[in-house]
Amino acid sequence: MFKIVSCTALIILSVSMAAHAQFDRLNNHFITRSEVIAANGMVATSHPLAAQVGLDILKQGGNAIDAAIATNAAMGLMEPTGNGIGGDLYAILWHAETGQLYALNASGRSPLGLSYEQLMADLSEMDEDRIPPSSLLSVSVPGAIDGWFELHERFGKLPMSDLMAPSVMYAEQGFPVPEVIADAWRRSARFLADRPGAFIETFTIDGRGPEKGEIMVNPDLGNTYRLLGEHGRDVFYRGDITRKIDAYMREHGGYLRFEDFDQHRSEWIETVHSTYRGYEMHQIGQNNQGTAVIQMLNILEGFDLASKGFNSPEALHVMIEAKKLAFEDRAKYYSDPDFNELPFERMLSKEYAAERRSLIGDRALERVTSGIDGLRDGGTIYLTTADRDGNMVSLIQSNFRGMGTGFVVPGTGFSFQNRGELFSLDPAHPNVYEPGKRPFHTIIPGFVLKDGKPWFTLGVMGGEFQPMGHVQILVNMIDFGMNVQEASDAIRWLHTNSTEPTESFGDYLKDGGLVRFESDIDPEIVEKLREMGHQVEIGGGFYGRFQGILFDHEKGVFIGGSEARADGQAVGY
Repeated sequence: MFKIVSCTALIILSVSMAAHAQFDRLNNHFITRSEVIAANGMVATSHPLAAQVGLDILKQGGNAIDAAIATNAAMGLMEPTGNGIGGDLYAILWHAETGQLYALNASGRSPLGLSYEQLMADLSEMDEDRIPPSSLLSVSVPGAIDGWFELHERFGKLPMSDLMAPSVMYAEQGFPVPEVIADAWRRSARFLADRPGAFIETFTIDGRGPEKGEIMVNPDLGNTYRLLGEHGRDVFYRGDITRKIDAYMREHGGYLRFEDFDQHRSEWIETVHSTYRGYEMHQIGQNNQGTAVIQMLNILEGFDLASKGFNSPEALHVMIEAKKLAFEDRAKYYSDPDFNELPFERMLSKEYAAERRSLIGDRALERVTSGIDGLRDGGTIYLTTADRDGNMVSLIQSNFRGMGTGFVVPGTGFSFQNRGELFSLDPAHPNVYEPGKRPFHTIIPGFVLKDGKPWFTLGVMGGEFQPMGHVQILVNMIDFGMNVQEASDAIRWLHTNSTEPTESFGDYLKDGGLVRFESDIDPEIVEKLREMGHQVEIGGGFYGRFQGILFDHEKGVFIGGSEARADGQAVGY
């Protein structure tokens, strides 16, 4: 009897210790839920129904590329506050059959018929000193659809009509709106209700945005999707829809024309990449802020973050300083390489990172410039997919600001993006407005290789926060040993007021900027950072939306995490 009681006591004690250990893990890393683990395929994105659409495509025999396209179509319907076919797209994918990584820049260009001089004259007449997001002057050619067809033609498996079919069904029969998206939808509807065109008819219920759980329909977008599935990309870029857009632009003072759509093409590119503690980090470069992730990690590689400890003032200090340094290069040089010779090789080098790292001391930097001579909250979605063959897709798509401009051509079902707002007006700036040019973009898909194999896809949508978000997720996992979901749930920081790519080329950070933390941060950490010279505030700001899939090659499974601060989920089978 004594032995039985003792064994029982030991079992109870072991269970108690295990529970206590798990509690400590949760308490220390703020984890909200377990990771999702599956062997045959996985989809992660910010709308549960859209994730299920992608999963169904995988179950029907589609690959990760098919699932990404179908999921993105569903997201454009169900989360128009973040994306849609009026916006642009970037993707990085691992193709298992060829054993290679591919990257696609599917961002659109400014109108060929709008000169810099005409733009400045129009802005002067409007009494504006920058391109306003509420104007058709901010509209560039939507590149997302061409991106879908480029991905599909090269790597897709199922017919495009099959990939559009689930979204056509939801567009016509309706879909319930989840909580976080409903809140953003109502705010956008109040702001955009006065736009000429079909915004009210397309995106509101009796002139207002939907409440949580209300059913929305968008038959016009469903019809557009059906036409794309049946007839291909030319429906949008050189067909009836193009002619409708041309007529709408002429009527309302916009400059996009049939010719702009007809000449648009996406571009297959090489990623920008570097190593971080043995992991190979890949990002989109060119007119995209993904280069900042590489620059920040190159700087941080010279610090032993693990020994400093997660969320220690010392670790946070060097991460914030690395952000300041990288973002001044971001403000000066990240732009369309078709128009400038840009110093990307220099910016990405370990030697340059060492030079920049040497500027970091024990006190916060106040005055920061680029080391080379020579935005806030956004409306974006990120999705990632993986299939049983080992294909993996990291895809990001955006309208820029929420629902974009709110200009909706009747009968089409989508709003145009306002990405052109991010052009500079300084003629000396590489990102200055020019006809046929791609503006600076904030949206960045990430991809990590380990030992030459796909290891991790990630995205953290949210304007200027995105490079900071990528770095925080990666450091949490690589330096601090967190799993995918823990890395997402951990408290985040945001540094603001760095120079922006829209400003004059000679501008630079003069006051050190402002650091914000989510509200659960330890007050002692805040005080220590203030003693080091940082301006710190608690709350406010936007801390991104994460999705990610890790491929565990040893076990042969995918491990997914999804943003607990939003509506989404990772799903697998």
